[in-house]
Amino acid sequence: MPRSSPQPAPPVGQLPRVDDVHPAAALPNGEVELTGIYLGPNGFGMPTVSVDDQPAHVLMSRPTRLVFRVPATASTGLIEVRTPVGAANSAGIRVARQLNDGLHPVTSPAVSRSGMVYTTISGPRGKLTAVSVVRISPDGRATPFVIGILNATGLAFNPEGELFVTSRAEGSVYRVDAAGEFTQYVEGMGVATGAVFDAEGNLFVGDRSGTIFKINSERQIFVHATLEPSVAAYHLAINAAGTLFVTGPTLSSNDAIWAIEPNGDTRAWYRGLGRPQGLAISSEGDIYLAACLHGRHGVVRVTPDAKASLVLAASNLVGVAFSPLGTAILVTNEAVYDVDLGVEGLNLF
Repeated sequence: MPRSSPQPAPPVGQLPRVDDVHPAAALPNGEVELTGIYLGPNGFGMPTVSVDDQPAHVLMSRPTRLVFRVPATASTGLIEVRTPVGAANSAGIRVARQLNDGLHPVTSPAVSRSGMVYTTISGPRGKLTAVSVVRISPDGRATPFVIGILNATGLAFNPEGELFVTSRAEGSVYRVDAAGEFTQYVEGMGVATGAVFDAEGNLFVGDRSGTIFKINSERQIFVHATLEPSVAAYHLAINAAGTLFVTGPTLSSNDAIWAIEPNGDTRAWYRGLGRPQGLAISSEGDIYLAACLHGRHGVVRVTPDAKASLVLAASNLVGVAFSPLGTAILVTNEAVYDVDLGVEGLNLF
């Protein structure tokens, strides 16, 4: 068989050029795409990429596109692309900082008014872990906070600043005091996963088998809406108008963000995501969530007019929250990160 000819070298003096970085933020090991010119391999060799002076693995190289994996040791800094002809113009990228690991979050964390991050060591179903909820300071110091809740799953603060935790194994919701001691708030919530409070103090809990419960401040329980079951969990967020947004991954690659109005009317607000999980809402009304969009994984932003884009590259994300300190808090199934996305979170209370 005839051999394919190597790509010719670019014209003399034509350096590679980076026009765009997509997305412009990533977790370590996230996959980022560059577009520009003369980025592809040529007769003299392959391009090399570094991030914050750390060598990156090139996954794909073409004249106008290059995909690389962010090095595990990289920090926020400059991307450098170099070919045998020379170096491209520098381009910036924000790389999330790991705060802590050795955890097991299964949905979005909760962040207090002081910026303390609360997340879980949830464990396999039916197995009690040594610590249920961990508290992490903005500088990454972790301390055990709650011990004794079986399969701690969803986390939410009420308007008074009290933390509530769901147990997917028991179908209960627990209220936690400032010392980490907990008492049962309600029970009978099925496979209780996501949780969120509205501005009036109503608690919404997602039973992944198909029910969204509403619990008012007097602990009266109502069926707020029903959805198709999820293979993993329901994840909840609520906007200033009281519209509840819910994700629940199924086996489909065309999953939806569901919008549930205060009267219970339900619609597919946006469809086209793979394994959508934890979500949060910005002050502008955009939804940020852990999901796969067009085959690429990370944090997806969906605007109120249903325009979706990938804003951070990452694998294994399960949730996102906004800190009052101005950063986004991201959780994988084993670690917590923070990164400045330039986004202010919605503050309901």
